[in-house]
Amino acid sequence: AFNRAFEEAGLPWRWDVPLYQRLVRISGGRERIAAYLEAMEGRLPDCERVEQLQVAKQRAYNALVAAGTLTLRPGVERLLRSAAQQGVPQAIVTTSSRLAVQALLDQLLPDHRSCIQLWVCGEDVLRKKPDPAAYELALERLVLPADRVIALEDSGNGVASALAAGLTVLVTRSGASAGESPDAFAAAAAELDHLGEPDQPLQVRRGPACPQGWVTLSYLQQLLPAR
Repeated sequence: AFNRAFEEAGLPWRWDVPLYQRLVRISGGRERIAAYLEAMEGRLPDCERVEQLQVAKQRAYNALVAAGTLTLRPGVERLLRSAAQQGVPQAIVTTSSRLAVQALLDQLLPDHRSCIQLWVCGEDVLRKKPDPAAYELALERLVLPADRVIALEDSGNGVASALAAGLTVLVTRSGASAGESPDAFAAAAAELDHLGEPDQPLQVRRGPACPQGWVTLSYLQQLLPAR
């Protein structure tokens, strides 16, 4: 989506996977674009230009989602629905824009409102991950104590944000965070390759064993601190 925005603007840049794995450590699309423009051109970019590129990127992203390019990772829908059936409050806490979240959920989980009670998106806080502001806002709105909440994260910035807010963290690295240092994930309670399905068992990279081969609510429960 970023590359399509650059092409549309007549810019010669193209982000490949290794470059994006570095850039994605900058939280937020606008911030990522601005940092890259400054690095390439040696000066602070014009805010309006950054906004135009971000809008073009969002338009391209929405088109990719609508075309079915993206899919949910193993175990995500299963765990969301299981938690909803048990009445467990669920929230999305992200540095992505509300438009991006809307496009993704409407396409991949059309009845998402039955599972997810709250979204905290990039527009809702002044400081993005790794700052804890987004998680702190979610805890405030859900009226939940941090020591009874688990964050499912996929990046070093996300892990740092959740931990700083006092949450327990389960991490499943994404393709974008695969190259990050293991130190960025060391404080998570568990690190898995994904959440698992009965026909697609997960691998535990660190943390408690998961004998069933897929994450359940009882597995999440055992990650929380004892009371």
